[in-house]
Amino acid sequence: MAEQRHGRLGLTDEQVLDMYRTMLLARRIDERMWLLNRAGKIPFVVSCQGQEAGQVGASFALDRQKDFALPYYRDVGVVLAFGMTAKDLMMQAYAKADDPNSGGRQMPGHFGQKKNRIVTGSSPVTTQVPHAVGIALGAKMEKKDFVSFVTFGEGSSNQGDFHEGANFAAVHKLPVIFMVENNQYAISVPLSKQVACEKISDRAIGYGMPGITVDGNDPLAVYEAVKDARKRGNNGEGPTLIEVISYRLTPHSSDDDDRSYRGREEVEEAKQKDGIYSFADYLRKLNILTEEIETKMEKEIKKIIDDATDDAENAAYADPKSIYKHVYAE
Repeated sequence: MAEQRHGRLGLTDEQVLDMYRTMLLARRIDERMWLLNRAGKIPFVVSCQGQEAGQVGASFALDRQKDFALPYYRDVGVVLAFGMTAKDLMMQAYAKADDPNSGGRQMPGHFGQKKNRIVTGSSPVTTQVPHAVGIALGAKMEKKDFVSFVTFGEGSSNQGDFHEGANFAAVHKLPVIFMVENNQYAISVPLSKQVACEKISDRAIGYGMPGITVDGNDPLAVYEAVKDARKRGNNGEGPTLIEVISYRLTPHSSDDDDRSYRGREEVEEAKQKDGIYSFADYLRKLNILTEEIETKMEKEIKKIIDDATDDAENAAYADPKSIYKHVYAE
């Protein structure tokens, strides 16, 4: 029964409502960024749309006061759940001095915020995987009870960084969770031309770790998988590979035209399975998300994003002299 589903997982009504709010905030921030890009206000957008349910469901299953997150560039839902704000995200979109990720030096999506244990990513994809494994090795050596959580696209699972990281983590039984956000496309390359195996999670057996595939449009399914993986990691049982199946609803980035490699019918069909809508339906049926709560939530989120946009638009750019900071020894 639907009534028992989140309760069975140990989640309260308030927690699942917060989960939905975080998903919705991620979506609305992303939609605003596209408008700002098209208006010539910000240079570049790389979207989370279609992947928020998996990102937020996973994050809520972690200990966000202890665990380390190594997100990839689409993970707006992860970084919001770990403590970044709409203002932080707008500062990076506008490349302002107050951008917490890099002070406006990096492209958007290169998330990193020390106070929230969000570890900086880089432009070459998949480099975050061995970093996550190194952090997990540190946890094991220092006997600390945190896990590292790393995400990447299914295209990244074909990179050497993934294979080396997964192999090392499994051999040394490290507390790391590998989460593949399978959104069906590596830029323009469809899944069928990326891998010959049926599921990305099938690769886990080759490393000697459990592999599981879950519906990425279902935040509760992802929550359960990540919660189990965290327990394994904390118990010294090693890593887990989790594949969450979703769909990238937007072009690869604001510089991409996806009409050249996929039909509109395919995208429209995927929109019918959008996790934001299906999770909202679940909450409505249980009377957790009422019309009144929904209206109030949308209004509050709009104000948060409007304020964040204004703050970022009016914020200062970095002093040109600071270009040499963090490059050479000072």
